[in-house]
Amino acid sequence: MDRREILGALGAAAMTAVAIPALGQHEHHGSAHQSLADSASACSSAADACVTHCVDMLAGGDKTLQYCAATSREVATVCTGLRSMAAQNAPHLAAYAKVAAEVCKGCEAECRKHLQHEVCKACADACAACAAECQKAA
Repeated sequence: MDRREILGALGAAAMTAVAIPALGQHEHHGSAHQSLADSASACSSAADACVTHCVDMLAGGDKTLQYCAATSREVATVCTGLRSMAAQNAPHLAAYAKVAAEVCKGCEAECRKHLQHEVCKACADACAACAAECQKAA
């Protein structure tokens, strides 16, 4: 091993020594909103399941779930972004959480109209929980 290789290896070791503690700090910093991130993830998953159910019902001719599919699709999109923003403790998280809470409330209200469908009930419940978490962050 020549001097350049040794210096390169030492440089890489130094970079790793600096990066590892920084990663630990980032993970700790992001965990301040872990319950919001978890709630947003659960809400997005429930909304995706609701959209799939609604589309299946629409394909079978049931037009009563058309608006439910639209609100669930919207909440799935918003909550995917919310989860990411909460995980990284984004500077605009509070403002985004405010909007996300409103989107979740709208979806919850629509899904509550279809409680005979288990996926709609699950989506409504997930939206209510996520809206509550959003209000804590807003």
